[in-house]
Amino acid sequence: MKQKIILFFLFVSTIIFGQNITVKLIDTSTKQPIPYAKIKTGIYAGVISNDEGYFTIPSSLGKKPITISCMGYQSKTLTIENIKALEFKVELETALNQLEEVFISTTRPNVDSIIARVKKNLNDNYDNNLNQYNVFHRTTEHVDFKKLEFEIDKASHVKKKQLQEVNKSLTALVDEVKNSNMVKFADFKAKIYALNKDSIKLEVERATELLDHKNDFSIDKIQERTQNIILKYLDTTKTYKLKTGLFKIEDSLALNDEEFKDDNGNEYEVSYLNNKTKSILRRGQFYNNAFLKKILNTDWYEYTLDDVGYNDDDLIYIISYTPRKGKAKYTGKLYISDDTYGVTRVDYSYYKNRHGEKVNLRLILGVKYIENVSKGTIIFEKDSSSVYHPKYIKRTTGSYFYVSRPLKFIENSSNKYKVSFEFKIEGDNSSKEELLVSRYNKLSFLDFQAERQAEKVPFKTLNTYEKTIWDDEGILEPSLEMKAF
Repeated sequence: MKQKIILFFLFVSTIIFGQNITVKLIDTSTKQPIPYAKIKTGIYAGVISNDEGYFTIPSSLGKKPITISCMGYQSKTLTIENIKALEFKVELETALNQLEEVFISTTRPNVDSIIARVKKNLNDNYDNNLNQYNVFHRTTEHVDFKKLEFEIDKASHVKKKQLQEVNKSLTALVDEVKNSNMVKFADFKAKIYALNKDSIKLEVERATELLDHKNDFSIDKIQERTQNIILKYLDTTKTYKLKTGLFKIEDSLALNDEEFKDDNGNEYEVSYLNNKTKSILRRGQFYNNAFLKKILNTDWYEYTLDDVGYNDDDLIYIISYTPRKGKAKYTGKLYISDDTYGVTRVDYSYYKNRHGEKVNLRLILGVKYIENVSKGTIIFEKDSSSVYHPKYIKRTTGSYFYVSRPLKFIENSSNKYKVSFEFKIEGDNSSKEELLVSRYNKLSFLDFQAERQAEKVPFKTLNTYEKTIWDDEGILEPSLEMKAF
């Protein structure tokens, strides 16, 4: 109940005091939210409704037309005043399935022929070179630790009472980690200057991180916390070497060492953000050996024409695909324009029993890793030259992990007293990346050359969600989980 009150207050405060308005999009019949609808606020400008059907647009649009469209629904054009009159809740009516109606008197199209035309028209329909995009990028990360074990095997020259205190502290850490809500949100808004798929420059306008530092429990952080606990109960006048597994760290560790303090420099390396952006942008590009090009490989996949419908007055083929061979990993749907044979949307996820990278060295090195989740949605928008550009890309990955590290503290003295313990950790993590392209412009080579990418960019660390940080157009509406953080 408390969470609902907080969310209601945030929602009402935004409407009354903010420069933006937040709208919920729902199905007229089912009253369920409609995700991934395109909200067009200008020529090649606009946003996408989020997973929960919410979107945010500037109230300054006034009487300008706002067009809302989504596959399977009838489009609707409104103004800000219309939306206010609807109390910030817009309903869309579903469009009827039309596969049999459209082709009742003509020959039903052959699905393999449709895919062949898609491949034939790729060069005309997509252009990865010299583009400038205004983007908003969000990462949502979760970690669920299922098993934690910190056990001291051997401790020479350590009193029994000290060992009891160590074990008590380690048990408290285990309870703290298991009972924590480990989630992190990272946002940044930027301009992409793309020469081609391999070379982009990033101009970051603003960046934020939303997390609870008390619940920052990466594997390295947990290992660091356990090391600190053990050091606390050792001789603080001494320094120690740390040996982990087959590797030995020669740097000395001490209780008062500055490296154990939190480093909150609050800056990103722009090259890091550049690589993240380039990686997710490539997910929505067609080039040799690209992810999307593989889905169009007729040797790997088989296709079924499920339905047709209209989106923005464009007849769309809805085609499902499943693996034909073992090397194919995905299943999902392709949405293809009858006019241009351009792919307008792709949904994908791992097919049953398929997975990504897998490393199982549990018995040898105490490490096991399986990428068991890979799914997403890619939506394209067509410009005046009938060239498609990514509008929204969502990529969700998840994995199982197991790490067992034998750690040993060796005192830097002639006695070389040792403390040995086992560090075992097991769980699942997930990461959802979203990229929204709010505006698009063609770029000249001279403009690309003139752009200078900064080395670092500051980011603001937040402990609670702040709507007012993003007070202009072109953002993804946060999830209810993020608002309630």
